[in-house]
Amino acid sequence: MQLVHNFGAAAVVGVAIFAIYPAAQPIPIQRKFAWLVGLSWTAQALSGVGFGAVSYYFYEKLPDLYGLAFAALLIKIMCAAGGVSIAIMYLRQAAGWTTEQRSVAWKLLAALGVTALAAAAFLRWFA
Repeated sequence: MQLVHNFGAAAVVGVAIFAIYPAAQPIPIQRKFAWLVGLSWTAQALSGVGFGAVSYYFYEKLPDLYGLAFAALLIKIMCAAGGVSIAIMYLRQAAGWTTEQRSVAWKLLAALGVTALAAAAFLRWFA
């Protein structure tokens, strides 16, 4: 579970950044990257649910989250929902977008990934 979650985290940040830096990738490659980022966000969400399921299975209760840990979890959930949504929009609509619009989408995806990683640190520390 942790392995999938860690690789997903690396992919949502790394692929989004690589899509635009050091030089913008060609549109067909960006489309493949959008698939990869969308699937990585999905893996993040499913493995996060898996953490709760494992806790419930072994301890017969969900993790006791409150305060900052709960807020961090909500932030991670919102980032995953936003990441999947932007990736889907990209795959469906980016063919008609300008270069700048595609760049903004990748920057948003990268920002969501970095935000989720930062929230994960708070979740781990305060849980």
